[in-house]
Amino acid sequence: MSRQMETNQTTHGGHKIPDQIQVKNARVHNLKNIDVDIPLNQIVGITGVSGSGKSSLALGVLYAEGSRRYLDALSTYTRRRMTQAARAQVDEVLYIPAALALHQRPGIPGIRSTFGTGTELLNSLRLMYSRLSSQCCPNGHYLPPSLAVAAGQELVCPECGERFFGLSAEELAFNSQGACRTCGGTGVVRTVDQDTLVPDESLTIDEGAVAPWNTLMWSLMTDVCRAMGVRTDVPFSQLTARERGIVFHGPAEKKHIFYKPKNGSNQAGELDFTYFNANYMVENALAKVKDEKGMKRVEKYLKQGICPDCGGSRLSAAARMPKLRGISLDEACRMTLDRLVSWVDEVPETLPAEMRPMAHAICESFQTVAKRLMDLGLGYLSLDRAAATLSTGERQRMQLARAVRNRTTGVLYVLDEPSIGLHPSNIIGLTGVMRDLIADGNSVVLVDHDTQILSEADWIVEMGPEAGVDGGQVIAQGTVPAMKKNPVSQIGPFLSGECRTRVRKRTAPGELFSLGKIHLSTGEIHTVKPLEADFPQGRLSVITGVSGAG
Repeated sequence: MSRQMETNQTTHGGHKIPDQIQVKNARVHNLKNIDVDIPLNQIVGITGVSGSGKSSLALGVLYAEGSRRYLDALSTYTRRRMTQAARAQVDEVLYIPAALALHQRPGIPGIRSTFGTGTELLNSLRLMYSRLSSQCCPNGHYLPPSLAVAAGQELVCPECGERFFGLSAEELAFNSQGACRTCGGTGVVRTVDQDTLVPDESLTIDEGAVAPWNTLMWSLMTDVCRAMGVRTDVPFSQLTARERGIVFHGPAEKKHIFYKPKNGSNQAGELDFTYFNANYMVENALAKVKDEKGMKRVEKYLKQGICPDCGGSRLSAAARMPKLRGISLDEACRMTLDRLVSWVDEVPETLPAEMRPMAHAICESFQTVAKRLMDLGLGYLSLDRAAATLSTGERQRMQLARAVRNRTTGVLYVLDEPSIGLHPSNIIGLTGVMRDLIADGNSVVLVDHDTQILSEADWIVEMGPEAGVDGGQVIAQGTVPAMKKNPVSQIGPFLSGECRTRVRKRTAPGELFSLGKIHLSTGEIHTVKPLEADFPQGRLSVITGVSGAG
């Protein structure tokens, strides 16, 4: 498809350097053999109604071919160890750089991943504490900060004369040597949920009242329990306190039992068998879990809680001892990023003069990364926030900040709806980050509907006209001013502000709760404080606020 675009090609050795990706006859998913040129070293927005083929072009063609060709350039030995994408259904894609995709829904992080580890801010913070902090001797006395700690020299406590070494950055890591021994650096512990052991007390033990004995393949335990002096033929609710105590916490005694096979055979047998109470049965099964299948059998009997030893900080007692500006590493990780940035600013001036050059270098590294995250509206997050609890939009912005920090050049970044989860006030920070990627010599393609972010694009490609089989065509393309005037463009009137969204007749304020209401009462969770709220039933309610408002 032809287009009118001002070209500004530079030359190298007499040859023009390509300034656009050329796609010929693309037919991925619903794309109808389209030809399209995508400008390089610019922000290109791909838009259109849902299902029109935006992602098919951006991810199915541009990203797929950009990443595949990069991998093809690697050695055969390397390629064998990497997952390679299939060739896209397209006749030709010319001048495409190596591509990275920041997906709308990034993968769920592991249990040990936090906001601090995902952004690598925790690395800088651990370096501060291993180089600049007051170290604690084995007898509980604190030494003032000194260059001896950074130099790895042996320290001598002026109070008690004890000789020791300061903790290294590795010894302050909860996914390494600094992990809490109780929870293994996860901050949470799994314990047996007593309510799940006997879910129906109207059943007898013979009828399967004790659930773990049925599902964890130890049905003989019913016979052993009977030998322990527990009635197994009466409803569990009628058992005495002594009998219940045996079921839940009885000793591991060996009993001689007679048993009848469950297969219906009349042949009875006898053997010596050790009694495992219901709690021990679950704990023993958990200790032996080796795969996801095994965990699924056990997890129904478990509940998760904050580790009692580390208080959820994930760090060992030793890793929580060094102090910087009067607080420990776990206390610093509990601060929100905007508060932590201010705190780090003042670190160098609290140290001896000979330590300040090193402190400024470490703190500057932290602040450079933090500034990007603050620009993207993530200043409300604390470093200890579990990454699995972050929204998809928050995780995508973490990816975006990391991309800018890596200072790549000549890379095609494909962003899948980066405005998701962003309040309009945060769009400025997002566009600033994209401009930085362009300034470093990269190209950005973004799939989005948001007119605020599309208005920042240098070039727009609009797919349509409808969804599915009625889409898959380029219906308009050009600069933002050109798209506003293009009579074929469906996004143009929204970019220009001429099109007003059609809104149904709203319910009168006095009738809002005429169908009843849903009352919400919640305790504290992440950034949400304890609150009470009413939602009208049978009405359309909207929850809004700046990113991170809760």
